[in-house]
Order: sequence, then structure tokens, then C-alpha cells
Amino acid sequence: MLDREYDNQVCSIARSLEVVGERWSLLIIRNVGLGLNRFEPLRENLGITRSVLTTRLNTLIEYGILEKRQYSEKPPRFEYHLTEKGRDLAPVLLQLMWWGDRYYPEENGAPTIAVHRGCGGDLDRHMVCEKCGESVEPDRVYMKPGPGRASGDKPRIPA
Repeated sequence: MLDREYDNQVCSIARSLEVVGERWSLLIIRNVGLGLNRFEPLRENLGITRSVLTTRLNTLIEYGILEKRQYSEKPPRFEYHLTEKGRDLAPVLLQLMWWGDRYYPEENGAPTIAVHRGCGGDLDRHMVCEKCGESVEPDRVYMKPGPGRASGDKPRIPA
């Protein structure tokens, strides 16, 4: 379901951007992937309006990026979780993070560091652990605060 501007393009990037290219989509996917699964914490963390978050969540569910799971019956409450399709965006998010760190760096360095779960070593932008040399799959990565995060700052996303 591509908008008119993509009608004449036979392009996987254009089709992908139609799904995840809206301003909030990748930030929502990032936060859900890091464990921020409930509506109000997501809204507060992102500083997004309820209506925009609702629209984006519904769109991501419609495209099969997220799934909605009920965790309370009275009142009905839901959590959002990445599907396989959503989890497959992890390398894209990591590359965007590293690209931003390289070309739009914080004064004191990266605010977030990708770490190999296996040995605790930092990852380079090729997903290779700097400590053990292993090529690391995205499901073997966690995030920790980096030097660009001020000491008094609380992480805006789970680290």
C-alpha cells in the first residue's frame, strides 16, 4: 500500500520507508525491542501524543512489525512486542545509531554502546566484538550507557 510518490519506483528502500520511515516508527521499534512495551511508558519516554502513538502502533501492528498482547483483563491493558519482522530491524537500528555517532556525534562520545552478551566487549559497526573478535548476531547484543551520556542523565531507554 504505497503512497503515490512511490508508484513509479521499483525500489525496496522506498517500500521499506513506507512502513518504517515515519518519524516515530523506528523510535517506537527501538523502545519496544529494549523492553519498553506498555503504552504510557512508551508515550512518556518518547514525548509523543497519545493519538500519534496510537496511530503508529496500529500501523506497525497492521504491517506485522509489532504484535499486541493483553496483560490485564480488568481494565483491559496491552503490551507491544516485536514480531520476527520487527526483530529483523535490529541491525538497521544499530547501523543508524553508529551512523549518527559518526556523523552527528555527542560532544563526549556515543550516548549508547552496543555490547556483546557473550563476553561483554563493545561491538564495532561491523557487528564484530572488539574483545573476542566474534561476529555477533543482533539477539546477542545489549545496550549500555556510553561516554556521551552525562553522568546525571537517566537513560531515556532501557540500557
